[in-house]
Amino acid sequence: MSTRYPFTAVVGMDDLRLALLLNAVSPAVGGVLVRGEKGTAKSTAVRALADLLPEVPVVTGCRFSCDPGAPDPQCPDGPHEAAPAGARPARMVELPVGASEDRLVGALDIERALAEGVKAFEPGLLADAHRGILYVDEVNLLHDHLIDLLLDAAAMGSSYVEREGVSVRHAARFLLVGTMNPEEGELRPQLLDRFGLTVEVAASREPEQRVEVVRRRLAFDDDPAAFAARWADEETALRDRIVAARRLLPSVALGDAALLQIAATCAAFEVDGMRADIVMARTATALAAWAGRTEVTSEDVRQAALLALPHRRRRNPFDAPGLDEDKLDETLERFKGDEDPDDDPDPGPGNGGPDGGGGGVPPQGEGPDSAPENAGSDEAPAPAPAPGGGGGAGERAAVKAAEPFRTKMLSVPGLGEGAAGRRSRARTEHGRTTGSVRPRGALTKLHLAATVHAAAPHQKARGRSGPGLVVRRDDLRQATREGREGNLVLFAVDASGSMAARQRMSAVKGAVLSLLLDAYQRRDKVGLVTFRGRDAEVALPPTSSVDAAAARLEQLPTGGRTPLSAGLLKAHDVLRVERLRDPSRRPLLVVVTDGRATGGGADPVALAARAARLHASEGTAAVVVDCETGPVRLGLAGDLARELGGTAVTLDELRADSIAGLVRDVQAGQTTRRAA
Repeated sequence: MSTRYPFTAVVGMDDLRLALLLNAVSPAVGGVLVRGEKGTAKSTAVRALADLLPEVPVVTGCRFSCDPGAPDPQCPDGPHEAAPAGARPARMVELPVGASEDRLVGALDIERALAEGVKAFEPGLLADAHRGILYVDEVNLLHDHLIDLLLDAAAMGSSYVEREGVSVRHAARFLLVGTMNPEEGELRPQLLDRFGLTVEVAASREPEQRVEVVRRRLAFDDDPAAFAARWADEETALRDRIVAARRLLPSVALGDAALLQIAATCAAFEVDGMRADIVMARTATALAAWAGRTEVTSEDVRQAALLALPHRRRRNPFDAPGLDEDKLDETLERFKGDEDPDDDPDPGPGNGGPDGGGGGVPPQGEGPDSAPENAGSDEAPAPAPAPGGGGGAGERAAVKAAEPFRTKMLSVPGLGEGAAGRRSRARTEHGRTTGSVRPRGALTKLHLAATVHAAAPHQKARGRSGPGLVVRRDDLRQATREGREGNLVLFAVDASGSMAARQRMSAVKGAVLSLLLDAYQRRDKVGLVTFRGRDAEVALPPTSSVDAAAARLEQLPTGGRTPLSAGLLKAHDVLRVERLRDPSRRPLLVVVTDGRATGGGADPVALAARAARLHASEGTAAVVVDCETGPVRLGLAGDLARELGGTAVTLDELRADSIAGLVRDVQAGQTTRRAA
């Protein structure tokens, strides 16, 4: 077994270490989501936690880790009334992003279940993680169908495996820990809320601390066993402190004053539901136990709020997580009551440490190799001319986007086979059953009627004599299903001087922001191409981070001519590369323009039409968002949509409540193009 990096050797990251330790003290806190840039030792710290957890008492021989003191009466390996008891180390089970459903929940042998009536079940990762830690690195990249299974297990504390009327259930209560880089996309709100605490981590900017990080890492890589041995005493002391805090936890009193502060804080920050209140209460109690106290103080409540609320106050995907600490202090002071932690004569061990709230982690100076620890504007004209000027419009500073709204769904026609999502129709492992085929590998989704139909003619020849059906491997049929896929939504946004006229750019940005919100909810990848002046540029290569696209959009200035052909050709280059990288993900091109073409060559209109036909020849689904306004309209965006083989909609029509039939129009446009 490989040696893990010691938890006590991790440099800095006080909040992360505290959040993990609080979950070790009280698993009911509900896990930790660790957000941060790449290369900040997020995974190292999480994996190191497993070695600090106390051993778990289990029923000997039970594959589902039943507690001998309270065995699961429905355990597939049960009953356990007279089973011998044992103990094993706490497990940290890692869920790979690309895992299959059967690997997560377990697999049931359908062939034996049909032919023999035997529930032959192979446990999955949820069973392995029961009474331990389930760790998901890059949790924001996890597929939707796995997220749904995690949500079910987290909500019910058990996992169900169902196959055509044959089912297995087992307990699945685990500590969920996830790490993610926000640049690669955000989490679904339902899963985000399932994490009890969240912390933001970033690499230290202090040279001394960075030096110590490198020194310790190199020493560990040179000789992991020797490095771990040097930190063994600190690891033992921290492990003992966790055990002591666990024993003290039931004795900690959560008084009415602290409970009122918790409720008032959650109400002040307008968090949804009641889970935040419960998590804060459990976290504050764990903080008190960690500090060796039997009463929750205001500082415990404050620290609990800083850990439990930032990810719950996000009102939309583009809101930065965080908490207004001045507002938090105001609320706590207002509902403080008679309790005053500053007058506590015996604050307990660790109080006032770097973690606050008495939740101190052993200072790094106490161990070997010690090192110090860390503690938009309105539109306005700019004097510079637009690149490639001549369009009569000077460059304008970036304007704020108008308020986003709910858009009607745009989809790609036909049936795809891309990554699971919520936009276009696709053949998927999940969804409604549309037919059956012979399985090419392991059977995962049985089509019962087709299997029985295939086996029925052979019953006499197979010597069937009883009521059971004689089923052979060749009789089994795999169900084919249709669901939804995520697409690549590539925005080509006109940022020329004509778009800035009549202050339209704010409305245009609001519309694109609305489409980005829709892309986030439908699990798409997004990209952003902008064009103005003489050329076009890729403002954001295709990514899963919709937040990054929104940030680039906010910073987008306007001005200059309209090189429409350059924008379409740049979009074509981006899509060509993406088809090579991810051929199964189908693109949807969204061109946001008034249709004018005033730059890019001697005949810009003809060049734009030729570039549009290039997209049409490759079958790229396209929508043109017509930004033309005023009493007299030239209809140029409609002409562009016809050249693209797509459809055109106005900014007003883009709203969900005023654009009935848009998807039908997109499909009709594609059908017309194919017929032509």
